[in-house]
Amino acid sequence: MKAAIRHLLRAAVPLGALYLYASRIEPNWLDIQLVDIVLPRLDPAFDGYRIVQFSDIHMDSHMTPARLRTVVEQVNAQQPDLTVITGDFITRRSHYVADEMVAVLRDLRAADGVLAVPGNHDYWNDQIGNVRRIMQRSGIIDLSNRVHSLTRDDAQLHIGGVDDVVYRQARLDLVLADLPANGAAILLAHEPDFADVSAPTGRFDLQLSGHTHGGQIRLPLLGSVITPTHGTRYLRGLIDIDGMWLYTNVGIGTVSFNMRFNCRPEITVFTLCAPAAH
Repeated sequence: MKAAIRHLLRAAVPLGALYLYASRIEPNWLDIQLVDIVLPRLDPAFDGYRIVQFSDIHMDSHMTPARLRTVVEQVNAQQPDLTVITGDFITRRSHYVADEMVAVLRDLRAADGVLAVPGNHDYWNDQIGNVRRIMQRSGIIDLSNRVHSLTRDDAQLHIGGVDDVVYRQARLDLVLADLPANGAAILLAHEPDFADVSAPTGRFDLQLSGHTHGGQIRLPLLGSVITPTHGTRYLRGLIDIDGMWLYTNVGIGTVSFNMRFNCRPEITVFTLCAPAAH
């Protein structure tokens, strides 16, 4: 009996340490990924342009205002030319967290502003109207099915965005109709699998997405534990799809469990490079 108890204690100690790490340490341990990327149509006037992306805030009892404040401070510390948020501002109940979110998100600072698209959770329980008001009150431009063009002298860089795919609100046709024929184009789309639709158009150099949380809990041999619909093909990181780059950010928040393992919350800093300059 005593031997059995000793064996249980030996097993309990590492399991307890693993639980504390996955629930208390890693969800708060921000990973800042630096990505230099050549865009074929980027004008040299935008060479060195810095875009900072974060995603999947999932504001709730786990993503506290203090945690979000730390993210905003780290984003601002990267001195972005542009900041983008790729969806899932909330998990379920936006009206409980709206004022707290606005108080933090309005402190985002970028030379050319902050752009965003919503995600599937932003539509849960008919919350999308309130989520859009959170964006507006925070000074964030809602890029749903729209194009925002940036100008440097005679050169342009276009940022398009589609509304949520899961709720069938994405209208790429409207984005393409509004997109000028010349200049590099970047697409914001919450669900990364949308790249299978956007890449074949041949008009986008880069798609920035979130949604997957990178699997959130990634176990040796077993792989990713949490993978959502419309997000299993391109789980994380940079991939070339038919000549278009796709980057899937693993997000800063959590769903289902307030745990991360082998999948730290991420801020991504893109430095755009023009082919003629390199």
